[in-house]
Amino acid sequence: MEFKLLRLDLSSWKAREEKIPEDILRKYIGGRGLGAYLAMKEIPPGIDPLSPENKIYILTGPLVGTGAFESGRYHVVGKSPLTGILGDSNSGGQFGPWLRFAGYDGIVVEGASDEPVWVSIVDGEVQFHLAKHLWGKGVVHTENKIREEMKTPSEHVGSVLSIGPAGENLSKIAAIMNDKYRAAGRTGLAAVLGAKKLKAIFVKGSRKIEIVDKEKFKEESKKIIDKIMKHSISEALSKFGTAVLVNIINAHGGFPAKNWTRGTFEKAFEISGEYLAEKYLVSNKGCWGCVIRCSRVSKVDSGPYRTPVSEGPEYESIWAMGANTTIGDMEALIKLNYLANDLGFDTISLGNTVATLMELYEKAKKGELPEEKAKELESLLADIEPTWGNAAAFTQLIWRMAYRHGIGDIAAEGAMRLAEHFGSPDSAIHVRGLELPAYDPRAINSMALSYATSNRGGCHLRAYSISFDVLGVPEKFDPLAIDKRKVELVKYQQDYFSVIDSLVLCKFNTFATDHNDYVGVLNAVTGWDVTADELLTAGERIYNLERLFAVREGHGYRDYLPKRLLEEPLPDGPAKGRTAKEALDAYLPYYYELRGWEEGKPKPETLKRLGLDEFLYIL
Repeated sequence: MEFKLLRLDLSSWKAREEKIPEDILRKYIGGRGLGAYLAMKEIPPGIDPLSPENKIYILTGPLVGTGAFESGRYHVVGKSPLTGILGDSNSGGQFGPWLRFAGYDGIVVEGASDEPVWVSIVDGEVQFHLAKHLWGKGVVHTENKIREEMKTPSEHVGSVLSIGPAGENLSKIAAIMNDKYRAAGRTGLAAVLGAKKLKAIFVKGSRKIEIVDKEKFKEESKKIIDKIMKHSISEALSKFGTAVLVNIINAHGGFPAKNWTRGTFEKAFEISGEYLAEKYLVSNKGCWGCVIRCSRVSKVDSGPYRTPVSEGPEYESIWAMGANTTIGDMEALIKLNYLANDLGFDTISLGNTVATLMELYEKAKKGELPEEKAKELESLLADIEPTWGNAAAFTQLIWRMAYRHGIGDIAAEGAMRLAEHFGSPDSAIHVRGLELPAYDPRAINSMALSYATSNRGGCHLRAYSISFDVLGVPEKFDPLAIDKRKVELVKYQQDYFSVIDSLVLCKFNTFATDHNDYVGVLNAVTGWDVTADELLTAGERIYNLERLFAVREGHGYRDYLPKRLLEEPLPDGPAKGRTAKEALDAYLPYYYELRGWEEGKPKPETLKRLGLDEFLYIL
């Protein structure tokens, strides 16, 4: 298998090609795994993530663009300005396949330009373009303008990756966007592109992706597609999108509301996937090569939240900007989602940060902040009153955060830094600086372990234990019961999902599949003879390598949850009276035993077993 990498040196506006050795690909596959390996080898320890020394790896995997199931994705890796450890994020849409069609399997962005620049890659030809006319503009305008300049008006031909004003202005919660509405959202890597002054990348081409055994590929792909399409969760996602989860998680008492002070939201149905489908849905849509088509296309025709036809909002965006701020108006959430995409924000971090600000504002009014901090907050807010449920205030805050005006300058740093600045650090709900997603571990206790041990900070996509604790995949548990079998499944998912992110496939496949399903199709594409055990070991290797990056940066010794989740019992719902402390205390020791770690740090014998000997020096 050939993996052709394009290195873009923005300091000199030069590009060069290189090929990744096949033995490295067999160990790390592509995507997330290859990105972790390259980052460990190439990013110097201790650097400022916003310095030219940081690098951004935009990578595909061996199945991307082949026509396989849910293979329209790409993965981004770099040192995160939000967390200070290895950051990574994943996005769908069209960009990943078109990058491969354009002639490359991945891009490494290095150095920093003196002035704004965008890059076009068409059938292997790379050109650098001045981007002064695009700097400060939103994502929709940027894509439209680049397509106009490239004479490629159809959104079905080629793809544009870009950052919005949030990334340009180095917001640590900025998202890398593509195809207007798709986001590599988590860990703030758009700020790294902003620091490098890279506004956008356009890709288009006619390269055919090599498949070694085409008949075997078709046969293996059909097996997986059949599994996916017969699964009930695939059907629900197609019908109601990811927001089908709103009512389900709310019924379990794990739908965080009012900045994680409650576990249910009284207006849950009014912001649910069912309500969205009934009132505002134009159509559903899929990424390149998708058979599920979970994405929502919606619009608001009139009123204060009038919004053009656009994609979203998804479950996490609805929760973060809705229940967590107590905004229960779907029209407002569609508008907020559109603005967040256009200005280039991670909606999970954005909603958490605004909820944190609302709590700080409430505390200031009650005299619960230091007096000088309360006065500073009042001064910076100017004409905004971020009271609970105030969608108009949220709308203003998005703009001010994107352009770092007034309170927006501090809020653009994310929830952790915002809360610390105003003397109330426990008001921010995060792990390692990354704001938590939409599942309260006090009500769904396996998520306590998932969040605490996530290598990129608070995350549901390292291990989506909702699948077994709520949805019953692959087996069903009581979400409030302590069960060590959950620990085994969390570790399995972390390793398995490392494989999925390195193949660069959609995680919605995993409701119907396990790692064994991908051996045949991977071997058919690459000509390898990988076994199921070898594939899962690659996932374990990747997970340990990411943890080593955190250890190297001084963040790898403690797995924890926010104080609120450990000490403040839920006041409502089926989990009333519960905290996450009992579960985390019970699960962590067994998790470390399974991992071969010592208090969050891999043991030397674990690294040797996984073929990571070259990184033993970090310990």
